[in-house]
Parts: sequence; structure tokens; C-alpha cells
Amino acid sequence: MRIAVTGSIATDHLMTFPGRFADQLVADQLHTVSLSFLVDNLDVRRGGVGANICFGMGQLGTGPILVGAAGSDFDEYRAWLDRHGVDTASVRISEVLHTARFVCTTDADHNQIGSFYTGAMSEARQIELKSVADRVGGLDLVLIGADDPEAMLRHTEECRSRGIPFAADFSQQIARMNGDEIRILLDGAAYLFSNEYEKGLIESKTGWTDAEILARVGHRVTTLGSQGVRIEAAGKETIEVGCPEEEAKIDPTGVGDAFRAGFLSGLSWGVDHERAAQVGCMLATLVIETLGTQEYTLRRAHFMERFTKAYGDEAAAEVHAHLS
Repeated sequence: MRIAVTGSIATDHLMTFPGRFADQLVADQLHTVSLSFLVDNLDVRRGGVGANICFGMGQLGTGPILVGAAGSDFDEYRAWLDRHGVDTASVRISEVLHTARFVCTTDADHNQIGSFYTGAMSEARQIELKSVADRVGGLDLVLIGADDPEAMLRHTEECRSRGIPFAADFSQQIARMNGDEIRILLDGAAYLFSNEYEKGLIESKTGWTDAEILARVGHRVTTLGSQGVRIEAAGKETIEVGCPEEEAKIDPTGVGDAFRAGFLSGLSWGVDHERAAQVGCMLATLVIETLGTQEYTLRRAHFMERFTKAYGDEAAAEVHAHLS
């Protein structure tokens, strides 16, 4: 399968302040705050949901196509993704804007002050999926992830008009979107991804019940945190898959992206939904054990050893045939 992933491309600039923000605030001067914090650490990480998902798929060898917008400062990031099996030829490079970035400072109490710069991400709405499909010889599935909202709507409508199967994955953009926009984005989707909280928010904003949404999508994939994932489809038995045992719990950032990477890779291999979800949960477990969304290394022998322990020999034999 040729799978394109549309979504944000960003870098995270994370800093640590050894003191407490609260100690620097003067109660009767909050209307004129002017503060600068001398920080101890700066950690620059690659991120963005589109890039994170593609990185995981690249690690699994499924050759994902990244579709998004970045700035002229993307060269080093592009080289990293190319080296890890991601097709970046369809990334639009802005002539005037930098790659999106998140700048955040965390204090000793784990309070945070952060800013998100949209930057080149706003140009993702100018990307035509037909040109992507023509370049790679057609698309079998497009995941429409969190991105510039106009881009998400445009990509969805284009998939619908051109008959390209698509997966709806609103992620953090769901808070910004209204019910009408969410209805447009999910109606007719082959897959609808969300976590449990987002599931309720989708139903609340659209006014559609769970059954009504299931009638409008092929499969509803709901991640359940440490409990794994649930896959539902109208008229079919619900599939529930648990997570492998964690060796450590270091950083949950990017875990959902890793699950999607594993699940989409399973679809690319042609395995069933239960097996695809197992691959997704195993990859997500590797990410939660690592600091950073793209800092894990997929060692195949280690991956299969843990996968076998979690899901059994039969499941492992089927996945190993594709992973190796």
C-alpha cells in the first residue's frame, strides 16, 4: 500500500528553569509582566504529528509519504527523515516562513510557559494531493492528521472527490474546530482515530451518537492509554488489544503518533486489524520508554522478542514475516 500522511512538521525547543515561576510574579503587577528566565538546558527535538507518524512507519520499513509544509530551515530535518525511510519529496518548502515550532520553558514545579509558532504550516492548504498521487503512482490511503485546519478540510474534500480512501485524525485540532467542520472531516472516512476523551468531544460537537458516527465511517479506532485500543465497525465484533508491559515510563509525548505508525504499517502489510493494532501498541510502548518522539531505535530482534511475549507465537510469526 502507498500511504500518505498529512500533518504538522515542527521542532520543539524545550528549556528548563531551575526555580519557580510563581516566585517571580508580583501579584499587583501582573498587568505589566516583563520577565526573562535564565535556563539551564535547551533540548531541541524533532516533532509534528505528520513527521512523527512517518518516522515510525519508516522504522517499520513501510515507506510512508510525508505531506506537509516546512521552512527553508528544514534541510537537516529532511535528511534525518530521508535516512529513516520517509519519502519527503512532497513536503512544501515555504519561501518566507520558518518551520513550525513549539518553544516551552518548564520550572521546578513542572509548570510550563510555552508558545507555538505556526509558521510554514499555514501553507499546507496549498498542497494538492493529486500531484502527490501522480508522483508516486497513486495513493491507497491518506491519513489526514492535525495540521493547518484549512489544509485538513481541503485534503479531506479532495480525497472524497477523487475517491481516495482517507483516515480522519483530528488530534489536538479538535479543540479548535466546530461541529460542522468535524462532520465534514469524518464523514466517509475509512478510519477515525481518537483517544477516549476526544471520542466524547467528537460526539458532543457533532451532535451525533456513537452509533451514528459508526454508520458514517469504516472503522473507529479509539486509543485507551495504558489499556490499549478498541476498534469498532458497524455490524462487526469489537476488537480490543492491550498494551505490552512497559520497561519504563519516561515520556508519553508522541505515543499516539507511534500507535498510528504501527497500525498503518500493519495495514500496509495487509495484516488484519487486530494484528495491526498489536504492532501499533508495541511501537507506542517503545516511545513511552524514550525521551522524545523520534529518539527511539527499533531493533528488530528486541521488538519481536517483546511482541512475542505480549501477543504470542502465532501473532509474532505473522508480523516477523513482514518486519524482517
